[in-house]
Amino acid sequence: MTPERELWSLVEPVHAIAYFDTHVSGSLVELGLHGFWNGYFAGRAAPLGAVRRETVTALFFGFAPLMVARAVPKVWTRVTPAEAIGSRLSAVSTTLMPWVEYLDPDDVRRAADALVSAAQGANTDGRALAAAWQGVTPPDDVAGRLWWAATVLREHRGDGHVLAATNAGLSGLETTVTHIASGGVTRQVIQPNRGWTDQEWAAAEAGLRDRGLIDAAGALTADGQAVRAQVEADTDRLAHGPLAALTDHLPRLRSVLGDLARAIQAAGSLPEGNPMGLPLPS
Repeated sequence: MTPERELWSLVEPVHAIAYFDTHVSGSLVELGLHGFWNGYFAGRAAPLGAVRRETVTALFFGFAPLMVARAVPKVWTRVTPAEAIGSRLSAVSTTLMPWVEYLDPDDVRRAADALVSAAQGANTDGRALAAAWQGVTPPDDVAGRLWWAATVLREHRGDGHVLAATNAGLSGLETTVTHIASGGVTRQVIQPNRGWTDQEWAAAEAGLRDRGLIDAAGALTADGQAVRAQVEADTDRLAHGPLAALTDHLPRLRSVLGDLARAIQAAGSLPEGNPMGLPLPS
């Protein structure tokens, strides 16, 4: 695992409670916004403002346009972006704090300070989601600060991954298909969570076969493996900036975030076989 990917594996479990912890993912219900995917799109896109579905489809890169259209812009008639941000930050602080309180408070504070500093200093040129979350004021409490910084850093890497994939000539769906072909996740997990029809999926596979990137069985060819390797290498390269600011803090981050990830997993808020292909902590 590259150092940049290790950083992702450390911050992603903290960020991911927004999707997999029911208290956080359902927090917008209190404001009248029901349904998991309505909460997902509103909660993640809120720092962008009341954006159109085309913007969300482009930036989230991998969701079927019709799936996005079922939620956006409808969600903005139920909650404002500011309400969505406030609800999410409150919910993640409430959820994380009991786990954080089991850890050494000085280590947690230092880890949070290091992550917040790296997130605030991250270069967000061409990275709309990371820039939007970077513009949100970090919470005052240490649990909320950890989540905010983890979110900026994971969106920073995610935006870079989109840049790397589009530079390789891949659409969002094609990127997903090649990711599955490389053994990262399964179609059974991804397709229902991204909204693509079987016809759209088949068309993407046909296009990749025509380009010589997958074979008749759907496995990556040598050319396909080279493209995936380049995408991952470019993703790491584009994610290096924040890592460089955290080099001296990595031992503490491994300890604090590793312990948090194990607590999150034990609570059932980090499921096995998750759509992100996130490796579970040992």
